[in-house]
Amino acid sequence: WPAGEGWEAAGRAVLFALLLSMCSRAVAEPIHYSIPEELGRGSLVGPLAWDLGLSPAELPARKLRIVSGDEMRYFILGKDNTNLRVNERIDREGICGAVSPCVITLEAVVENPFNIFHVSVTVEDINDNAPQFDREFVAIEMIESTRPGTRFPLGSGRDPDIGTNSLQNYQLTPNPLFSLVVKESPDGMKQPELVLEKSLDREKQRNHHLILTALDGGDPVRSATIQIKIDVTDANDNTPVFTKEIYKVRLLENLPEGSLAFQVKATDGDEGTNAEITYSFSDIANSARQLFTLDSRTGEVMVTGPLDYEEGKYYEATVEGKDGGGLSAHAKVHINILDVNDNAPTISLLPILNPIPEDSVLSTVVAVITVRDRDSGDNGAVSCNIDEDLPFKLDSSSENTYKLITVSELDREAVSGYNITITAWDRGSPALSSSAELVLEVSDVNDNAPVFEEEVYSAYVAENNAAGAQVLRVLARDADAGANGRVSYWLEGGSAGEAAPPVSVEARSGAVYAQRSFDYEQCREFAVAVRAQDGGVPARSSTATVRIFVLDRNDNAPRVLWPTAAAAGAETPPFEVVPRSAEIGYLVAKVVAVDADAGRNAWLSYELLQAPEPALFRLGPQSGEVRTARAVSERDAAKQRLVALVKDHGQPALSATATLHVVLAESLQEALPELSERPAGVDSSAELQFYLVLALALLSALFLLSLLLALLARLRRAGPPTVLRCLGAQRFSLASAALPADFCEGTLPYSYNLCVAPGRALTETTWLSPPPPILPAEELLGWESCGKQSPSSSSAVAGD
Repeated sequence: WPAGEGWEAAGRAVLFALLLSMCSRAVAEPIHYSIPEELGRGSLVGPLAWDLGLSPAELPARKLRIVSGDEMRYFILGKDNTNLRVNERIDREGICGAVSPCVITLEAVVENPFNIFHVSVTVEDINDNAPQFDREFVAIEMIESTRPGTRFPLGSGRDPDIGTNSLQNYQLTPNPLFSLVVKESPDGMKQPELVLEKSLDREKQRNHHLILTALDGGDPVRSATIQIKIDVTDANDNTPVFTKEIYKVRLLENLPEGSLAFQVKATDGDEGTNAEITYSFSDIANSARQLFTLDSRTGEVMVTGPLDYEEGKYYEATVEGKDGGGLSAHAKVHINILDVNDNAPTISLLPILNPIPEDSVLSTVVAVITVRDRDSGDNGAVSCNIDEDLPFKLDSSSENTYKLITVSELDREAVSGYNITITAWDRGSPALSSSAELVLEVSDVNDNAPVFEEEVYSAYVAENNAAGAQVLRVLARDADAGANGRVSYWLEGGSAGEAAPPVSVEARSGAVYAQRSFDYEQCREFAVAVRAQDGGVPARSSTATVRIFVLDRNDNAPRVLWPTAAAAGAETPPFEVVPRSAEIGYLVAKVVAVDADAGRNAWLSYELLQAPEPALFRLGPQSGEVRTARAVSERDAAKQRLVALVKDHGQPALSATATLHVVLAESLQEALPELSERPAGVDSSAELQFYLVLALALLSALFLLSLLLALLARLRRAGPPTVLRCLGAQRFSLASAALPADFCEGTLPYSYNLCVAPGRALTETTWLSPPPPILPAEELLGWESCGKQSPSSSSAVAGD
């Protein structure tokens, strides 16, 4: 920067810092406003938001409010929430009386961050009241012998205004016999006195009429008048004399009506009627006249109305004592009302956060509490507290204002609301107290994750279950409320490339369903992770493991591993050789079988189902061992075919059979001839004869079919003869959909011509089958001993 610009920038920075510090002090200190009384509703008091340093942009977030007990009714915030305005007519005399200055205090509350600012509004007096006299005229009796210079007190005027607007002076109509002297009392009141300037002569003038005018100092000047009537009487030597010039009386405000307040006493040196004194109030305010009465004979002043220190603390009156001769004397009476503790404190509540979030930080302001006590001194000194076992405390903000703040963490799941009783009591004797209840709700935040009833769930499902069947139900509970406590479920993990999980979970209920039928032999158990998530923001979740145990069912029959079945086309099945010299218990073979099931479903037992010589062999029911039950004899056939039954213990039981061929021979060479021999001759000849007949029939059918196909092919190439053409004019049958009478189609794999006679409907189309393939003789003759036919052979027979 150039030198000039640098100095200018530095100056601006210093000025900004200075202004900022001034603004900071202004906000920290109380804010003062001054307004005249009698402003109308809506009149501007001051720019409160501006004086607090709040910009229009931040006003919505700061939530500016005013509170101060009873005084709140006098002021409100305008619609723009920035200016402090008058809420109702303010009468300074009605609010403060003779107290000056008249100050109304209130508090301005802002949030985010929370703060309380003290605001005072001084109500200035205007000349809205004229002086007033408590009566319209004053009657004075004077003895004609009264010496000049004698003073006679007159009734004082009263003006509720203060300062220069109050009563300032008196004026008396001009009269050569009388003058006016204004005397100021110690309390500042101006007391007019009538002074006799010249001797009276009753014979010349018995009555005199004067007018006293009271004037205030306002602009314009307001005034009031009172008429003074003076009666001149004959001489009376002695005037009454009061025992005190000023009576000072102190009365408790709870003095009951009808009680003696005080007594005035005057004496007179005359005798007779001139010594008889009657008492009266010569000057007393209307408010005091309603509270006190004076006995004209005794001078006793009785309480006739309720005394209230809060309504009137001080009264003044002038008592006149007049003898029978017309002479009078005057005495001042100052009545001070003493406060007693007759007013309990009042409590005003301003909730700031209700409901309050359960995650509120410590020292969060919940409410502003204002207490008032109309009593004075210790009787008006108020203390305030709440129960100690609450997560809140009262923090004193000013003499009569408290903040209710949090002192420990809140947990809605433990306590969802508080009934806070605020108790205020004064220091009077006896102390008076009052209480107010604040019902505070705690709003929920998502501070709890769902919790499963079990960390690991177990379910047992029998295999071959139906797809979509419910396996079990998981349940997670969330202590939060509303959306924060609404739980949804889903399976955790998995991606687009992975196989579909074997189970699914219903999002709302937590029901777990099987996605497919389970197979115990393929998967005996598996586990999935189920996640439960609430609806809060941000969401919270937890997981639980669901273990599915597949229970076995007897759905697998035993499978024989040994002896194995003969391979297709094998001439000799597997066999066992047993020497004819074998003894009892000789191990012939062992039937080996397995079952894919488990438990009882896989327990196998063995029994001999078929044997040519049942007494020769026995089968171990548990071991599957085939052993000789007796010694082999020469009568036993050389070839033995044993059929063993293998059965499991399931419900129902499943079984399988195993065929074991046994040859009784001493050695393998001796056994081979036995294996090459056929069974009994009768059976073999019958079986061979059947096969030969069947083969001849098949060959004949194939030969005839070949001739027919050749003939049809020749006719197709030469065209159909006339004699074979279809006759008749009707091209289609009257029945349901059919082929035309001379319909010919040549797109089949083989060349066929189909003609339909007229009038004959084809409800079913019959196509000639292609010729069967020619099979080798070996296959045609390859019949098994159990009588099963090959598919080719069956087709040939059907065609024939």
